[in-house]
Amino acid sequence: MPAAQRPNIVLVLADDLGYGDLGRCNGHASRTTALDQLCTEGIALAQHYSAAPVCAPARAALLTGRYPHRTGAIDTLELRGLDRLALRERTLADSLAAAGYRTGLVGKWHNGALDERYHPNRRGFAEFTGFRGGWQDYWQWRLERNGVPFAADGRHLTDVITAEAVSFLRRHRGEPFFLHVAYNAPHFPFQAPQPLVEQFSRPGRSRAVATIYAMIHQLDHGIATLREELSTLGLADNTIFLFSSDNGPQLDGEGEQSTRRHNCGLAGAKESVHEGGIRVPLLLSWPDGLPGGVRSEVFAHFTDWFPTLVALAGAPLPEGVRLDGVDLADALRGQAAADQPARFWQWNRLRPLGHCNAAMRDGRWKLVRPALDAAMGLPASELDLDADLKRHPERYPHALESALPEPPDCGEPPRPQLFDLLADPGEEHDLAARHPALVARMEAELGAWFEDVEQDRRSIRDC
Repeated sequence: MPAAQRPNIVLVLADDLGYGDLGRCNGHASRTTALDQLCTEGIALAQHYSAAPVCAPARAALLTGRYPHRTGAIDTLELRGLDRLALRERTLADSLAAAGYRTGLVGKWHNGALDERYHPNRRGFAEFTGFRGGWQDYWQWRLERNGVPFAADGRHLTDVITAEAVSFLRRHRGEPFFLHVAYNAPHFPFQAPQPLVEQFSRPGRSRAVATIYAMIHQLDHGIATLREELSTLGLADNTIFLFSSDNGPQLDGEGEQSTRRHNCGLAGAKESVHEGGIRVPLLLSWPDGLPGGVRSEVFAHFTDWFPTLVALAGAPLPEGVRLDGVDLADALRGQAAADQPARFWQWNRLRPLGHCNAAMRDGRWKLVRPALDAAMGLPASELDLDADLKRHPERYPHALESALPEPPDCGEPPRPQLFDLLADPGEEHDLAARHPALVARMEAELGAWFEDVEQDRRSIRDC
């Protein structure tokens, strides 16, 4: 495809935002004018899934088209190196750069916070402005620009990310580009300009939720700014603009610290493989290449975007790489698409356990292996180390090489659950007892998948 015809790609990712955080989905409790407009003008996927219920594994899958376990990014713990994208992995940025795209990342990385070998500039991104760990303070942020640090200047982090993304667009308007904009919002810490928080304060609404809605409003303003800039530069029609979230919302706490809010009746939240933890919005626009005003029921997964975007860009897929995703281009155009494969999820802390917080979806059916509480938390020693890293990053240039704590005794795992998502998207009615043969078949497939991806993970020899 000639360079002049290649579509630009802007991939925007929010952090911990759910379906229920969009104004059109929550009765406009939040204000997301730009996202609501994108939903109306472009393609909105109603059955779109992250690859994990927490950020680092989800991001690894999005960038590689492979299940998180295969990539080595299995948890969020930077100091343990469990967030790292294995050096053998090829990213979407790698593939697009090889095809002549200028590549940039603005915002959050979290696929190798420590050790320069895992720096975004070495993972396909020619330009990086942001932070490499899991989160930043929104006011006292510390960012870097291609390895050179710069300190907070009084602006809110969301506005800084937007401004840096606009700068990239302006500087590279004359060449095909791939820009990944990874906002921190609305992830903890919950911080927004006080006047904006007051606008979202209501009787019966916690201070935390009012602040989250203010953060989402700032994020939405950033989306509007990016799309307006693309129009001003004459690039909007030939730019693939995607918006999604890394996982579902954080819904916990009590009183004024409660983050519990509307999420369209989906069960679970961040950290859970129930729908509320992994089913996330996907809004997509490309006026020159895809229809607009479409609400699609296409079943899509984070791993699908690597092959899809590479195909739409006319770039080759990496040789010798086993992708888990499928090309959705025909389906997005409303044409007959190949059958979607069954999809799988699994996540717990430190060491993956196949019988804990795992799920499989095959068509309308979803099997869930419930979470084991003992495997979902961290020992106090690990929490202390993670907190010290956040306060004193200069002490930790490399990930710890010491052995991980031994896994806890979790006891007998609970029985699997089975849900018919077509009839019961809220996962309220467990049908496992009615369909024992189906449960047995899906359990066997889930177990085989887990052993397959774990075998891949165990073969990593980066460090």
